[in-house]
Amino acid sequence: MTLPVPVHVVAALGVFLLVGFLGRWLARRLGQPGVVGEIAFGMLLGPAVLGLAWPRAQSVLLPADVLGPLRDLGHAGLVLFLVGVAHELRLDASRLRDRAVAWTALGTFVPSLLVGAALGGWLVWLDRPSLRGTAPTGAFVLLVALALAVSAVPVLARVLADRGLTATRAGRLSLTSAALVDAVAWLLLAVVIAIATPGSKGAWTAATVLAVGALAAALGRRLLRTPPAERLCARWPWPVAVVLGLWVLLAADAAESLGLTAIFGAFVVGLMIPPESPHWDEPVRRVSTLGLWLVPVFFIATGLRIWTASGGIPWLVAILATALAVLAKVGGGYAVSRLGGEGHAAALRVAVLLNTRGLTEIVLLQAGYSAGVLTSGLYLALLVTAVVTTSMTGPLLSLIDRRHGTEATSAPRENEPIALG
Repeated sequence: MTLPVPVHVVAALGVFLLVGFLGRWLARRLGQPGVVGEIAFGMLLGPAVLGLAWPRAQSVLLPADVLGPLRDLGHAGLVLFLVGVAHELRLDASRLRDRAVAWTALGTFVPSLLVGAALGGWLVWLDRPSLRGTAPTGAFVLLVALALAVSAVPVLARVLADRGLTATRAGRLSLTSAALVDAVAWLLLAVVIAIATPGSKGAWTAATVLAVGALAAALGRRLLRTPPAERLCARWPWPVAVVLGLWVLLAADAAESLGLTAIFGAFVVGLMIPPESPHWDEPVRRVSTLGLWLVPVFFIATGLRIWTASGGIPWLVAILATALAVLAKVGGGYAVSRLGGEGHAAALRVAVLLNTRGLTEIVLLQAGYSAGVLTSGLYLALLVTAVVTTSMTGPLLSLIDRRHGTEATSAPRENEPIALG
């Protein structure tokens, strides 16, 4: 008996959400961020086992007319979640004046970027179609470099909150440095998309959209911090959240129609939200939480697509990328944090925290894959890097605590970012 398509979509959605819940639950039972379980179950374990045990499973259980709406729903969930990510990039001037932030951001970003570029250059030299693809060399090398250089602000915020490190020196330093690194990374991602866009109009379109987006974010922030907007937000947070969610989806669609990834539309809206206003935190939290619940749908739908198109994980590349990512991020972050005046234990904690890549790397990989810069095989290899580096954070922090003791909590400050992920 064949189910009607709407019923089939709803049933599959329920299964996807259950898989996401089980992944989060198991990861947290093992002391890991929930996103690790979602990625492992959704993008790696589930599609791989299903594909190996029953190769025709997708055509039988998830035909195109069912999987299509689920992909759209997962994509919408990712876009909604990214509003919270953008809202968390709070680079207030008082923290940026700390010399250690600049040192730490440089130490964690530049070595990782250089090592990632070297990895990308090696893949270009290797010239295997399953890994190299046909993307322009500049876009390919830069995207691989960014994948190794980013840190995951949402997952990092959750790790800090779960371990009581949010108000510590290492927690504040790592979160601010990660926000600074990711802000630069999102701008460089626009360069990747522009280079990868066929024809000379790609770069001009990307530059125009970014300029207009920056202006819109600045003007929007001024408008949303006015007293009438604040009162409206405080009195009716639910309706404001609904309007905000629709606004994000429209902005994402507009960015995609202009040749950029939908990520930039979501980021522009997220940057419009005044970070210093407590009234706006609640609508942003509700929109991002809805997106967070739908992200497993994105993971599973994308995982099925990737595994169908690939021949499996190129393990040599995955192991090499992971080793280089850890060496550059932890080694560079530690060395430069020490040069910036941090103590041994604090520098170790900061370096380990900034090695968390999580969902931020997944978003970069997805943007690169959608733009034709990454092949499915390289996507899977770098996905392993994201999972391994994120899952290392908790055990390494526990090891540092056992050897050097826990860090004392400093006095709390205002405008702490909301912890998502």
